[in-house]
Parts: sequence; structure tokens; C-alpha cells
Amino acid sequence: MLGRIRTFGFKTRLDRRAERISDPVERLRFLRREMAISSVQPPPVRTRNSRALQYAGWLGIFVILPLATAPTPKGAAETMARERGLLVPRADAAVNLPSTVSRVWLVEHSESTEVYSNGLRVDLTFTVSNRPRSSFPVYALTGAYTPVKTGQAPVGILYHMNESNLAPFEEEATRKLKRFGRYALETIRQERAYHYVIDRFGRVFSVVAESDAANHAGNSIWADSEGIYINLNDSFIGVSFEGQTASSEEVTPAQILSARTLTEMLRSRYGIVPENCVTHAQVSVNPLNMHIANHTDWASNFPFLSLGLPDNYAIPLPSLYAFGFEFDDVFLRVMGGRWKGLNLAVEQMERQAAVEHVPVAQYRAMLRHRYKDIAAALKNESEGGS
Repeated sequence: MLGRIRTFGFKTRLDRRAERISDPVERLRFLRREMAISSVQPPPVRTRNSRALQYAGWLGIFVILPLATAPTPKGAAETMARERGLLVPRADAAVNLPSTVSRVWLVEHSESTEVYSNGLRVDLTFTVSNRPRSSFPVYALTGAYTPVKTGQAPVGILYHMNESNLAPFEEEATRKLKRFGRYALETIRQERAYHYVIDRFGRVFSVVAESDAANHAGNSIWADSEGIYINLNDSFIGVSFEGQTASSEEVTPAQILSARTLTEMLRSRYGIVPENCVTHAQVSVNPLNMHIANHTDWASNFPFLSLGLPDNYAIPLPSLYAFGFEFDDVFLRVMGGRWKGLNLAVEQMERQAAVEHVPVAQYRAMLRHRYKDIAAALKNESEGGS
């Protein structure tokens, strides 16, 4: 899938130094360190060819673009250029959907209700505060162990299922449906679990104020063109459907309609790109066994298109290609087979290992080491600030 960059048969001084390091993991660390330094003040390059093959995204699109510099030499420099050039695909290119949404604004506000221009109505009677949303680090897709920048406002929406008790969605069960929905809201409010809940009648309830972080993401990883986000409580808005993952009903048409207007409002308010509207199962990880999908809500069948979103299951999971997480047969059975994004992430990691001439298992171990170092630093920072 990934076209090779045309190169010329000469070695740089960096290549020759790297070849003297026998341990492949130590060699890769040396290359990353040196390339990180050189990327700040890149040396002048003589041009021998003005065009190179560039990868345009994980959707399999290749384009020929003119470059101002020469093709990258084969070896260490090419390897590091490829790592720096890892791209998170714009999933909206896969279908005929706009990458932005129309402006949505607040029309009415009272102590109990908000009404928006796209028809969204939000019940505020359950809203509570939690800890204020903190700034969050954003990491490079590869290499660096320290953040490249920090963020302030939410960059994504994370969809959940609250796994509450259900009654049949029929008129005769209306009283039971309302009672179960009330119990679920009260529990979610106590736990400060989500920012918004959509009950089975399609009513949208604000629970944790948007200015605060909700306890919805746990150990989690996602990435976009800006970089990698780790532990998404501060960087993503949590939206939960009242329902159960194992239920044959899943969600009601009313819930889907409300989720669409809520998604439009949040994307308009924060400028959220469509590929950052994802499910809990896509981002959840278990650092103890280094497996993805520690939570499996919406591991399949999320109605992306009905919410005006592309099929984001096709996006490669950064937890796999950037940090070496894995998945097992149990997970595949739960979600009914592989996502396209799982295949692409595995293929990407295997290509990177091949480029480095490192066995896949060894390369995965190196990626995991990076994740564990970052996670430990985040934990120390959190404990120091509490």
C-alpha cells in the first residue's frame, strides 16, 4: 500500500554511524534522537530530482508533488522521514460528506433548558460540576517522549453506551422506560461519567458541564493530524446513549436523530473534525496487558453515517501503530470481525518494523516502552498537581 520513495545509492554520515550500532533498538533510538535534533536546523540539501512519490493518506491515494529538496537518501534519513510523515487519514474523504458543519447557535436559555438553531433541545436539570477541564498534552505520532504542544478546548467527541437496565421500547412499557432512564441519569450524575446522555425517547440531558472534565474515557488513545492524545477526559466530550451493548435493539431512531443534532452543535462550537468523532471501543486501552478495547461499547455498528459522519471504523488505531497495543480473538468475536482500521494499523506497524530491519515483536516492544514512559510521566504530573 505504501509506495517506496525513490532514492539514490549513497550513505550519509548518520547512516554510517548508525550501522556501527549492533543492537537494532538502540540503533533506532539513536536515529530518532539525531533526526529530532536535525529537524530543528535542517542542513542544506542539493537537489538531484525535483519530484518524489508522496503518500497522501491511508485511503490508498498516491499523488506526485514537486518538492523543493532532493529525494531523501535511502537508509536512516529515509526511515526517519517516513516516521515523521505518518498521516492520520481524513476519513471524510471516503464518502461524500462535508468536513465542516453549518453554524449552530444558542437560541434560548433558561435554568432548565437550552434550545439551539438546529432543533437541539438540552435538559439542564441534571447538570453538575466536576473538576475544571485542564490543558492536555499532544504528542508527536512517533519518536518524541515529550509533548509537542498543549491543547485547551475539546478536540473530539467520544460516544458511549451506558449499559443500563432496559425495558422493551413499546407504549405499554412507558412508565418502566421513564423509571429506568431516571435511575441511569442519577447514577451517571453521581459518577460524573459523561457530559451528555441521550435517553431512549431521544431526550438530551446535560450531566457534567462542558467546562469541566467528565470521568468517561479512562485509559485511552486517539490521534489526528495535530498529534496523539492520551487519556481523553480533558480533550474529548463524552456523549452516552442509554442502552446496552449486547441488546438487539441497540438504540432507537429518536436517539439517533438527537445524537445528530447534538453532534452538529458540538462540532460547530469547538470546530471538531469528523475523524475525531469516535467510539469508546476505538480509543480504550488496557495498559496492564497492552490490549485495546478495555471497554467494548460501540465496538461495532455505530451509526456514523446517520450522524452525518464518515465510517470512522476505517481509521487506523494509533494505539496499535504508535504504541504497540494488540487485540485478541475474544475482542474480534465481540465486535464481529476486524475493522478496516485494525488491518491498516497492523500493516503500518509491520511496514515500519521492516524498514528498520527489526522483528515485529521487537519493534512493538520499543513502541510499548515509549507509551509506558509517557503514561508514567502523565501519572506523576497528575499526582503532583492533585
